[in-house]
Formats: sequence, structure tokens, C-alpha cells
Amino acid sequence: MGKRVLYIKPSAYATLNGDIRSYLEKYSDVDTEVEVWSMPRGPQHLEYEYYQALASQEILKAVLRAEQEGFDAAVIGCFDDPSLDAAREICRDMVVTGPAEAAMGLAASLGERFSVIVGRDKWVPRMRENVVKYGHSAHLASFRPLGLGVLDFHRDPAFTAQRMREEVRRAITEDKAEVIILGCTMEFGFFEQLQQEFGVPVIDVMLAGFKHAEYLAALKQKIGWCTSRVGKYAPPPASEICDWGIPADYDLQGLWLAEK
Repeated sequence: MGKRVLYIKPSAYATLNGDIRSYLEKYSDVDTEVEVWSMPRGPQHLEYEYYQALASQEILKAVLRAEQEGFDAAVIGCFDDPSLDAAREICRDMVVTGPAEAAMGLAASLGERFSVIVGRDKWVPRMRENVVKYGHSAHLASFRPLGLGVLDFHRDPAFTAQRMREEVRRAITEDKAEVIILGCTMEFGFFEQLQQEFGVPVIDVMLAGFKHAEYLAALKQKIGWCTSRVGKYAPPPASEICDWGIPADYDLQGLWLAEK
């Protein structure tokens, strides 16, 4: 049975959507249909908490639309996993994951200690919160900033690769990391070269999130495992959503139905 997996690019530019789709399809299962959606408005990167707050409305709207259109799984393509908990609340059948959750769990199963190669120092506190949230504090060796922003990684790929090489080497020799996480989805495309050079697993978080979404979709189809609707991810009452006029106020007409 085929799987439909959506990669939600939570920034408001579409110039790389085709490249990202081709990249994901290179590593996808043969029965997986891949789509990439970017946001129609909002910030072009999510390096700041304020930008993430602004983007959350469109991210969650995309999640609702994706479920309505029959996707089996979605991944919110930012290593901070923005709006992930809220996305799980509002999904009835579709499973949703994030790159950080997927990459950290994978790293912890491939080695005892991992280091995260991040863009800027600014990102570290939020990422550290997620390390704690996902239960991987004991596995964290270090964060290694590159001094690059989200929009910088592919402007000069040779320079980015060199900076990554420098910090990966330090993470392995000085911090005793056994696994490397490239801690931004826009660091995609560099892992193979680094992995071959350093001889340790180098996790591309875009791929980690996508492959985990595929895996969750397969589990749902074959075994019936999906997000629990009891406790933490219990959904908000659709009757309240509709009675309060939220669909009209937030341009969600047709995405929230009273019987949901």
C-alpha cells in the first residue's frame, strides 16, 4: 500500500521546493509519494522565536489541509520542531513528526554521544530544550556553531562544507562525539561527504524527519499504531472551534468541521 508523505517547509519562499522534493525522492521508499509545501506568507526562516510564532498559524493550517487531502504523514521541516505538539492535537488520522525528534532518537540508537552542528549560537538554547524534552541529555556531547544563518548554507556550499568539516572534526576529537547531527534542515546535501571523510554517522535532519514520517505512516497502515487521542494529544473540541468563529477568523474555512 502506497504512502503519501508531506514535507512542510515552514518558511515563505518556494524556490527550493523542487530541489527538496528531488532530494527526498532519492531516498524515499518506492511506494512513497512525496510533496513539498512552503508557506504562502510569513518569515523566510525561523531563527527567532517571534518568527516561529508568526509561522505557526500557516504551519497548522497546512497540517489540517494535508490531512483533509489524504496524506498519511507529514514532517514539519525545521529542527526546532515548531508547532509539533499542536499539530498532533489537531490530526485525527495523519501522523506528524519533526526533524529534531527523529534525528535525536536515531543518533541515540547509533552511538552513545552526539554533537549537533548548528548555524548560530542563538539557536542553541531552544535546541537544548528539545534535547531535554526528548530525553537525550545524557547523549549530548556538544553544540558546534558554524556562524552561518539558515539562508547562508547554500549560498557558498564550498565554504559551508569547510566550516562543517572544521566543527565536525572538533566535535569528534575534543567532545568525543560518536554521531554527528547537522542541526538545520537547510544543511541538507552535505552529510554523505562528511560521513565518508570522518567515518561516523552524520545525520541529515531533513532526511531523518522524512524517513521517520515514512516509518510512522507504514506503522499506521500495517499495525494500526498512530498518535494517541487520549491525554497530551487529546484534540480541542471541534464544537468550540466552530462556535467561536475560529475558522472564519483564521482563514480555516472548510478545514474545521463540527463533526471532526
